[in-house]
Amino acid sequence: MALQTMIRRRLLPALGAALLARPALAFPERTLRIISPFNPGSLSDVIARGLAQPLSGVLGQPVVVENRFGAGGGIGAAAAARAPADGHTVFLGMVDVMAVNPFTYRSLAYDPERDFAPVSFVTHVPTALIAGPSRPDIGTFADLVAAAKRAPGALSYASWGVGSTSQLSFERIARPTGASFLHVPFTGAAPAVQAVLASQVDVMVLPAGAAAAMARNGGTRVLAVASPARLPLVPEVPTLAELGLPLSLSLWQAVYVPARTPAPVIAQLNGALRQAMQAPGFVELVQTQAGRPEPGSPEELAAFERSERQAWGAVVRELDIHLE
Repeated sequence: MALQTMIRRRLLPALGAALLARPALAFPERTLRIISPFNPGSLSDVIARGLAQPLSGVLGQPVVVENRFGAGGGIGAAAAARAPADGHTVFLGMVDVMAVNPFTYRSLAYDPERDFAPVSFVTHVPTALIAGPSRPDIGTFADLVAAAKRAPGALSYASWGVGSTSQLSFERIARPTGASFLHVPFTGAAPAVQAVLASQVDVMVLPAGAAAAMARNGGTRVLAVASPARLPLVPEVPTLAELGLPLSLSLWQAVYVPARTPAPVIAQLNGALRQAMQAPGFVELVQTQAGRPEPGSPEELAAFERSERQAWGAVVRELDIHLE
């Protein structure tokens, strides 16, 4: 018995020291998956795929993009929330999914605050207000407001869905002016844009990069940009702030992981994203969308997200939108 006690006394401390000396589990150990909650070709998809390649180079593992779309991004968000919390599944969240859906949908299969841990901001993609070929008389924001006030409800605006950021952004611009418009919602951005180009709808809010490209092709005019400063893509177009509306409205993108992901993994992902976002190809991609890479800390992202929920929630309540 004395011998066994002596062995235990000598062996257990040595065993404990050996266990403590073991390195932490390596991360990443396998392919990473970025879940994009919108369809291929969407802004979210473009940003996710642009980020995947440089992120793979930094982490030394393949990075694939999986599109899980539907329910305003809710299907992808729910899938990401249920993924193992080991850092190998990341979620490219955006304003719709993280700040708007909690107010527009009566029930969600995910909770943006409870089910996710913030990792890093990615970019602001500013929006712009355009007028289509149906109204060649509208060349400025002042023209738009004046025309709408002359015939309340006669001017129409397109959006990519009821409760979408395109509808809410337009309403946040229009309501302070006192002008009223007819909302024409579509299922997705592509049919909404086509309706404007076909003169079926008069005006629309959409990503500034797309707005600039449409204006270059002729037929549409960019009336204002919802960014803090004028944009290099359309330097002649005033900001909303210059027009008396202190608004900055963007389709922001950020990276999240499932809640309970270990803090060291989040820190490593944050560092890897900072490096990946410096890749020239990614910088150029974001610039074509009128944005720029804007990595930040998890704490900064969490604070920004809280402020965004307050702003978007207020307009949803004002419009009394309830989606199933």
